Amino acid sequence: MGQHRTMKTLHRLCATFALLVTAPMAWADCGETPGPCEIDSGTYHITLPDGPPKGAIMFLHGYGGNGAASIGQNGWAGRALARGYAVIGPDGDPMEGRAGRSWSFHPLGRQVRDETAFLTAVRDDAAARFGLEADSMVLAGFSIGGSMTHYLACAAPDAFAAYMPVGGAFWRPHPDTCAGPVKLLHTHGWTDTTVPLEGRVIAGRDVNDPQAFVQGDVFYAMQLWRQVNGCVQLAADRFVTTGPFLRRAWDRCTPGSALEFALFEGGHKVPDGWIDMALDWREGL
Repeated sequence: MGQHRTMKTLHRLCATFALLVTAPMAWADCGETPGPCEIDSGTYHITLPDGPPKGAIMFLHGYGGNGAASIGQNGWAGRALARGYAVIGPDGDPMEGRAGRSWSFHPLGRQVRDETAFLTAVRDDAAARFGLEADSMVLAGFSIGGSMTHYLACAAPDAFAAYMPVGGAFWRPHPDTCAGPVKLLHTHGWTDTTVPLEGRVIAGRDVNDPQAFVQGDVFYAMQLWRQVNGCVQLAADRFVTTGPFLRRAWDRCTPGSALEFALFEGGHKVPDGWIDMALDWREGL
């Protein structure tokens, strides 16, 4: 009962996430077919670029959002389409007793669906249905969608060619280890107060409350990824400024891995210029 009450509190206190992902946008369908694409375990939305796609980005929405709104062409998705990428927006799990959707990832939360199985099924269905290359598809996400991206990369690093989470990472209790290595670029706002870099208590008295739901520490996540990638130095090997992004990269790691951390001056959002920076990183791997 205590955990159930905590989950209800989590849903209530996290409702601010929904405001960040449900603003009016152009709605995506199943390519040129009205409505979402349907598979056995759920639904997704996809918009294709003009001409043959050079790749695909699967983007996971935040708390209370949905796949169609997350790939509306008014934001980053329009720029990705202009660069020749298909954009895919899977729908998270319907939330209990309220509108909107979320993801089953929290180690102490309600597990509605095997999200790794669902997202890899979306990958394979989109590849078969729209002529995309499953092996080159990238997974990204914002806020809780960014958290889901980290957890999938941890469980199944080979499921996607690279991972590009924004404004969301692991939750406490942090994972002790992950499979790997991975190719991962994490982007975060320096003044994010919704998902601070150090995390915050979402539900419960404080960090010592055994029933508390507490966001994870992004710096811990980067430390874990350095270990998973076999990086032999703690300090970054490269520091690069790209537009508003202050980037640090670890190069002396397992061959075939890639790890970068990009900060920007701002809060909880997908920042302007993110998709170009991220795709330049992806295309340079």
